[in-house]
Formats: sequence, C-alpha cells, structure tokens
Amino acid sequence: MDRIRFVTQGDQRILLLDFTNCTAQEVSAIADQAPAIVAQEPSGSVLVVADFSGAEFSRNAVEHIKFATVFDRAYIKRAAWVLTGNLPQALYDAVRHFSAREFPVFATREEALNYLVS
Repeated sequence: MDRIRFVTQGDQRILLLDFTNCTAQEVSAIADQAPAIVAQEPSGSVLVVADFSGAEFSRNAVEHIKFATVFDRAYIKRAAWVLTGNLPQALYDAVRHFSAREFPVFATREEALNYLVS
C-alpha cells in the first residue's frame, strides 16, 4: 500500500503512515495494515510518523487506530502524529489511554519528522 512506506529524514529510516485526506473507511484500512509492516522490523526500532492531515474520523476508525497502536507498541522506538484539528481531543485521548502510549502532535509532517530524528 503506497500510503504505508519508509521515508528517509537525515540518515534515519522512518515509517510514514499517510492518512492525509482519507475518509474514515480509508483510515481504518490503513490502520489495519500498519501492524503487519511494523512487525517485520526489530523490536524497539521503528520510528513512525502518522500524518492525519485532512483525514476524517469515525468512532470505528478510532477503534482500528487503537488496536493498531496496541499491537505495534513493542516495535516502536518513537512516534509522532500530524493533526490539523480534525481529531476531537476525546478521541485522541481514547487512543492514548487504550494504547498506554504518548503521541506528540505536530502541525506539519516536516516538524514531526524533525522531532523523530532529533
């Protein structure tokens, strides 16, 4: 899936989950496919940025994100999200609490990528 791919920032390899301008159904589909990609990497090694710019969310889509973030927790070294005010705080908090992870939020993909490699 071209919405899940590795990119390079500096000399670091980062997994990009590109949810930009996706419908809630597309968000669910991408979230469902992400764990299989992440699980191919060594534990604790993956830098990941999830870019949700312009994406639509439903409660069902958030459930898919929640399960993906729990599954891939052991593989993730550091994560960052790009949000443009499109995910209600309560749903963001639900993902954080369910996954027991923090997801620093950035306004742009470039800011998120820079955070991951800093």
